[in-house]
Parts: sequence; C-alpha cells; structure tokens
Amino acid sequence: MVDRRRLFALGLAAASLGAAGPLWAQAYPNKVIRLQVPFAPGGTTDIIARVMSEPLGKSLGQGVVVENKAGGGGVVGATELARTAPDGYVLGMATVSTTAANPAINPKIPYNTLTDFTPIINIAATPNVIAVHPSFPAKDYKGFLAEIKKNPGKYSYSSSGTGGIGHLQTELFKSLTGTFITHIPYRGAGPALNDTVGGQVPIIFDNLPSALPHIKAGRLIAIVVAAPQRLPVLPDVPTFKEVGLEPVNRMAYYGLIGPKGMPKDVVDKIYNATKTSLADPAVRKRIEDTGSLIVANTPEQFTTQIKAEFEVYKDVVTKQKLSLE
Repeated sequence: MVDRRRLFALGLAAASLGAAGPLWAQAYPNKVIRLQVPFAPGGTTDIIARVMSEPLGKSLGQGVVVENKAGGGGVVGATELARTAPDGYVLGMATVSTTAANPAINPKIPYNTLTDFTPIINIAATPNVIAVHPSFPAKDYKGFLAEIKKNPGKYSYSSSGTGGIGHLQTELFKSLTGTFITHIPYRGAGPALNDTVGGQVPIIFDNLPSALPHIKAGRLIAIVVAAPQRLPVLPDVPTFKEVGLEPVNRMAYYGLIGPKGMPKDVVDKIYNATKTSLADPAVRKRIEDTGSLIVANTPEQFTTQIKAEFEVYKDVVTKQKLSLE
C-alpha cells in the first residue's frame, strides 16, 4: 500500500525546491560584476572607478572588477557596454565624453546615448583644466593666450581621445578665442598626461583629478579651470567664466550606467549600494581629494542630466560648426 503521507511530504519538498531554484537563480548578484572603464588606466574615469570598486563590491556582496576598454575617445568601451546583456553583471562608467561630447560631434557612433543605456547614478562631478608643461613660455592665462595667438599652429595639445570632452572643449575654446593649436588624441587621459608631463606635447585639456598630482608636483602648470568658482586647491587659477569664456566652463561627470532594459530591481540595488558606499567618509574623502564633488543623484536625475549635457554639446557643435573632419 502506498504511503500517502510520505508521498505528500516528498511532493512538498519537490515543490519547495522547485520554487527555491528559480528564486536562487534570479538573486542578484550571484557572481562577479565587471565595471568597464572606456579609457586607458590612469585617467580620472579610471581613478573614480577604482576608488568605488571595492566599497561597491562590499555593499553588493560580490566582487566588482574594473576592466579598461579603451579606444575611440571612449566609443569602443561604450559600444561594447550597449551590446551587453542587461543583467547587471556588466556596468560602465559614463562620462561626458562617451554620453554627450562624442555623440554630439560624431554622427557615426554605433549607439544612441539617450536610448541604448540605463543610467543608474552620477557618482561625482569634476572640474576640467588646461595645463602646460613647465617649458611652455607662459605660466598664466594672459600669457598663455598671447603666446598661442602670436604663434598659430606652433603648439599642440593632448586629449583623452578624438570627440572626448577634452577635445571638444578645447576646440570650443579655440573657436571663441580665434586661436589654433593642433590636436593630438590619445587612448585615454593617462597616456595623454604621460606625454604632456614628458614634454612631448606642451598643452593638455584634462579632468582635474588625473592632472592635479602633476600640477602639485610642478610637472604641469595650471592655466585655467572649468569650475563654478576658483578651487581651493588652485586658488590662483581663474575659471573660464572669469576670463570671458563661460560656454567652456562646464564640469565633467562620472557615473554608473548599464545596457538598456535593465530590470528596475537590479538598478535599484546598484543605486542603493552606491549610495551606501558614498556615505562612507573614507570613500568620500578619496574622491574629494581628487578635486571632485560628490553628486549621488537618482537614476531619473542622471537620465535628465545626460540628456541636457548632450543637448548642450550638440548645440555647441552646430553653432561652432565643429566636426571630426
């Protein structure tokens, strides 16, 4: 005779395992998360990503591994991210270069910055700076402008890549000042900084966090910054607004994004884990010590910010007739 009680118990156990299996499979995260940086190591994007990776991993309960996917002023890495499965296991660092400046100037980019990503959180905003090698004849903005006006085509500048924020903002600067300096693009701010510090290129337009150590050490000289007001770390350096170039006076952002279509619960979990990480005074200090300002806005606010920044640079490209040709 069949033991009905035993069969009933086995049925309950099977049902329990069946229910638990899908729930366990859907739990996020249950494996290592890859955080893609669309530039070479050493630049500000890379610095912010590496500061955040360990505390974010602790908050999520899984490791977060930083991967550098350099090329095309950030386009190579951003394109790869856009084509990744939206399961939350591959995230990307969003910059003005990859989500605004480059898409605004380059119509051939294989992704739509407004529809192909899921914005999660803007971690921090950073000032930008024009800096020169100590061998450059001028050491302040007035002298710098006079020197490049007097010698059109004599000098060159490095940037993190064609179509990046450094490129676009310098081209805007050139348009507004009637000057000409030659663009030397690199595969990220790190290599660009190395050659400028080494004297191979005399001028760089860079994000402050990556340039600041070299400025403090006297290996670079800051000329002018894009910031709301003069910075305590560079009290003698004017802002672009002060020198009459307010359109160039825009800060950069560094946030987390994923591919389009990420589940809301996964987005919320990453957002909350990032907020938890940024609440740690030690993490905040490491970011603020680079000259950056903590932002930590919501996914909705970051979405609006990306759209607004893209529209600004699209307008700049149109009005200044800028192109990659």
